[in-house]
Amino acid sequence: MKAIVCHEFGPIEALRLQDCPDPVAGEGEVLIDVHAAGVNFPDGLMVRGEYQVKPPRPFTPGSEVAGVVAAVGDGVSGLAPGQRVVAVCGIGGFAEKVVAQADRVLPLPDGMDFTTAAGFMLVYGTSLHGLADCGRLRAGETLLVLGAAGGVGLAAVEIGHAMGARVIAAASTDEKLALAREHGAELGINYATADLKAELKRLVPGGVDVVYDPVGGALTEAAVRGLAWGGRLLVVGFAAGEIPRLPLNLLLLREGEVKGVFWGTWTAREPAAHALNVSRLFGWFGAGALRPHVGAVFSLAETRSALSFVMSRNAHGKVIVCPNM
Repeated sequence: MKAIVCHEFGPIEALRLQDCPDPVAGEGEVLIDVHAAGVNFPDGLMVRGEYQVKPPRPFTPGSEVAGVVAAVGDGVSGLAPGQRVVAVCGIGGFAEKVVAQADRVLPLPDGMDFTTAAGFMLVYGTSLHGLADCGRLRAGETLLVLGAAGGVGLAAVEIGHAMGARVIAAASTDEKLALAREHGAELGINYATADLKAELKRLVPGGVDVVYDPVGGALTEAAVRGLAWGGRLLVVGFAAGEIPRLPLNLLLLREGEVKGVFWGTWTAREPAAHALNVSRLFGWFGAGALRPHVGAVFSLAETRSALSFVMSRNAHGKVIVCPNM
């Protein structure tokens, strides 16, 4: 099979497309013919050696896929060759075939194609866990989403809207804000041309209840200054490349909270709660409340360009790699 291989941590440009032996499903594992793979910010961080997880080298990046079951290992039940599935594999996804743990593989719901599915689980799973489990978002509350047109940001906009919140999208271009409005945002703030703190004070004098922050950098403090009494800051990631340092008095004065969102580890620690979230997400998708937006599709040979596109924060919605293109 062909696969993208990272031989040493470093620049994305150093990744290679090469022939590799086909993987084999071991006990409790599923071999999947990959039809589409989602491209995520952590994939690029992992290649550069900047992510919390540092796989032994060489390895193939790519953390989520959709495709068809090719084979199952011993002890696997409920999955069979020929079945359409989505899987969170952690690594190995940017390839023609991948092996995933059976408990990380789910049958695709009716009406969900491979391209949509490959960009679904990580961003919607992270966003629902963040907003519902960590942020305790309630109907009628105000939600501010930073980076609102990226993968997790746009998913958070849609989920916040589905949960009955008033959603304010914040992004770096008017085009991105228009996309966020199409997916449920009521208001928008272009933080490249306007001051986020001042705009929040103007639009929401009483403050926002929840901030969903996958960006970090200078935007985090400005968003915290716009929190309402009892507001919650959700730390999702640091796409800006800078981990912010917060003056804690800002939280004291609002009885505010800071909560980290680490979906991958949470799913392993709380599988029953994760299963309920997945059921909720698939239900929303089936009802048309979630409309995943795929902004760009690349071939396997173009994976470096796909990763660079995401890491430069140019993505609108999800970016997908399709090995069969």
